[in-house]
Order: sequence, then C-alpha cells, then structure tokens
Amino acid sequence: MSEMNTNTQTKSNTKSTVWQIVGRLVTAGIVLAITAFFTPGFEINNFWALAAAAVVLTVMDYLIIKLTGLHASPFGKGFVGFVLSAVILYVTQYFVAGYAISWIAAIVGALVYGVVDYFIPGDQGM
Repeated sequence: MSEMNTNTQTKSNTKSTVWQIVGRLVTAGIVLAITAFFTPGFEINNFWALAAAAVVLTVMDYLIIKLTGLHASPFGKGFVGFVLSAVILYVTQYFVAGYAISWIAAIVGALVYGVVDYFIPGDQGM
C-alpha cells in the first residue's frame, strides 16, 4: 500500500513541477513583453522571439538558482539580483534571433522587469 502512495505522490510531484515550469514560462513571457514595450532600446521582433527569449530567461534563471542559490530578481536579492537580471536580459540576445537590447536598456529593463514581475502573481520558488 505504501508503494502505491509513493507512486501516486511521484506522479503528482512530476505534474506539479511541469505546471510550475509552464507557469514560469508564461509569466516570463508576459513580463518580458511588458518590459520590452516600456524600455527604449529593447526590441523583440515577433511572438516566436518572445517565446524563445522566455525559455532562455527561464532556463538561465533556473540554472543560476540551482548553481548559486541566487534568484535573478531585482527585488528578490537586492543589488546582486538586479545585476543578474540585467546580465541575463543582455546575454539572452546572443541566444535568440529577433531579440536585441543595449547595455543601458538592459539596466533599465531590469528595473522594469522587477517592477512588473513584482505585480504579476506567480510562484517564484522551484
């Protein structure tokens, strides 16, 4: 009987993790679109570039969290989170076609991203 409960819990945890990832991707896409709209010098050409950038941002944030324990959020970890957020926004342009951002736009974008991310609900812990 306990083996059956363990198997059920494993399936439930897997579904929960998948939905957390999907939720983070959707949230990242929405926040990124709003940030690009309000940040001069930040350009996303089409929906596919936005979707790819959301995936890259989510993966880079996840890897940074797992490797360092720091969340790349301007309001999550203060100055370090702000710098990480700006760097991630800037570096993403090297992985995604149709996504362009300058250093100054990355700094301003990190501020906008942090403000928008603060107001859009979503589970930040993974």
